[in-house]
Amino acid sequence: MLPSNLQADRFDAYPPLAKQLAVANLAMLQRLPLCFLPGLLRELIEYDYKFPAERKAMNRELASLASLTPAQMDDWFGGFFRVSLSPALEQSDWVNRPEQFVEQESAWLWSTHQVDAFRAAATKYGDRLQAATPAEPLAVRRLGIAVIGQGVDSWDRPLFRNLRAHGTYFEHVKPERGLDLLLAAMETRARSHPAPYGHWYVDGGQPAGHSPVLTCVSYAELEPVRNALLKFMQNEIGRPGMGPEELRTDLAELLPANLGMDKPADPVLDRFQVKIFTEGSGTQIFSTTFAQWAAREALRRAQPLTLLVRFAPRQRQKPMNELLSVGRVNPALDPAGSLVDADMGAYYHWINQQRLAGSEQSAFVAWFEGHSQALVVAPTLPRGTRSSSAIDMGEVVALALS
Repeated sequence: MLPSNLQADRFDAYPPLAKQLAVANLAMLQRLPLCFLPGLLRELIEYDYKFPAERKAMNRELASLASLTPAQMDDWFGGFFRVSLSPALEQSDWVNRPEQFVEQESAWLWSTHQVDAFRAAATKYGDRLQAATPAEPLAVRRLGIAVIGQGVDSWDRPLFRNLRAHGTYFEHVKPERGLDLLLAAMETRARSHPAPYGHWYVDGGQPAGHSPVLTCVSYAELEPVRNALLKFMQNEIGRPGMGPEELRTDLAELLPANLGMDKPADPVLDRFQVKIFTEGSGTQIFSTTFAQWAAREALRRAQPLTLLVRFAPRQRQKPMNELLSVGRVNPALDPAGSLVDADMGAYYHWINQQRLAGSEQSAFVAWFEGHSQALVVAPTLPRGTRSSSAIDMGEVVALALS
């Protein structure tokens, strides 16, 4: 089936809001090239489970596409219309299984040497869309916080080396009640600038006491989900003919209920947490990887005003079969190796934050938990310098936002 043959009833299996949006934009969808449309439907079919920032972006994209004249449509999508697809792709159920179509299309583009042409068309489209849908101004400066080194008693090597050139290094921070002060500052921001999914606390271990106004995702609290997923992966790997591509497809189709989340408290957050494990590599077995990936995805998708990620010790490296086993009791931890991971994770956190709107005014804080070392990147502070001021973590945040 080609897009021009689309009818409203083809979206009957979509969730309610996604179906309503698809039907409302049916005439526009019928005008799009087949090599592009399933990629759009892959996002649209998840509309009911997207964060507010994602829904706004999708609404703006659909409105922009609906406003294009025929000449503009040819200009925006000319490169896509020139891509040829196989009969098998055209005849597949790309409406209800757009994720599978996109995977198979990628292989087809590579095999037919069309991937460069497709990438050029996609880049042009992205530039046009960004110009047509500028980002909205933020209600408050964005703040990122990375807490690293939990469980490490001492460390004699430099920390925050990748960040020091961009901010001010504080070497005499008062560590007492540091995490409590950070979470209190986050609560104050969340209450002063309330926004659904606007203020996040991601913990790679057991979360500390925090306000319910914060959206919290925790590696320790998701242990039943992780175990259910590892069991599923073990069963799938043992099936004849199962390969990495087939496993990835099966993982992409998992829902919260498939992993024991039968009574969802928050369908949007539950779906997000499942995707952290099914789309991330190593998030199921390493807490540092989980924390880094969860922070990355929260920034990319929810675009929060505040995000604190706290890294916890991960288990030591072992053979993969052992790492994937379920029911392991008290695995050996590697606090020192986890600190190295988290130090780089803090740098990635800052990089990902810089990709969002308002990056020129955003602030970032990194702290060696329980110790006197911290670093602040903020437009009001000098770069590549160090400070010997004796301040606590609450004052560090206030300075970052001053």
